[in-house]
Amino acid sequence: MTSIDKIYGLVLSGGKSTRMGKDKSVIEYHGIPQRDYIYNLLDEVCDETFISIRKDQETEIPKDFQVIIDEDKFRGPYNGILSAHAQHSNVAWLVLACDLPLINLKALKELIKARDTSKLATSFALRENPLPEPLCAIWEADSLKKSVDYMNSQQGSCPRKFLINNDIALVFPSDEKVLMNANSVTEYEEALKIVGN
Repeated sequence: MTSIDKIYGLVLSGGKSTRMGKDKSVIEYHGIPQRDYIYNLLDEVCDETFISIRKDQETEIPKDFQVIIDEDKFRGPYNGILSAHAQHSNVAWLVLACDLPLINLKALKELIKARDTSKLATSFALRENPLPEPLCAIWEADSLKKSVDYMNSQQGSCPRKFLINNDIALVFPSDEKVLMNANSVTEYEEALKIVGN
């Protein structure tokens, strides 16, 4: 039985951060590691919150954080998302990547308010280029069940392509800067300037 009332939060922080050259999840934009910052944001709006990590990151995480260790069954961001779904398969997941330095509580509340449970997912997007942001989205339980089939059938491994090809709701945040990704040193420096203002 799927509970559409529940939304669990998931911080994706198990990536290797190869473009940044250092672990993006521990970069500090707000005085604490970014993964902690996003965990705390999600904790304000979700029924439960978890942080998705690799096994070798386990000792770095604060003891009061709930952790889901990547099962390594799938590639890319789906690894963390579907590891979480495997543990709690009957809830929706509000998934956030740890490389969103400008995401804030207001934006998360906007996304949750606009949630359409009749769709497979509710995703933020930019008006100028309205493609779903899979790592800033609410994935309904059914979308993750379908995602497992999608991955197992080897049709692809891209969460964005999955969302593009399915019935989802797109939401345009009132402040589109919240979707800024910081994947490189240049983007990190730009984000720091914005946060500092």
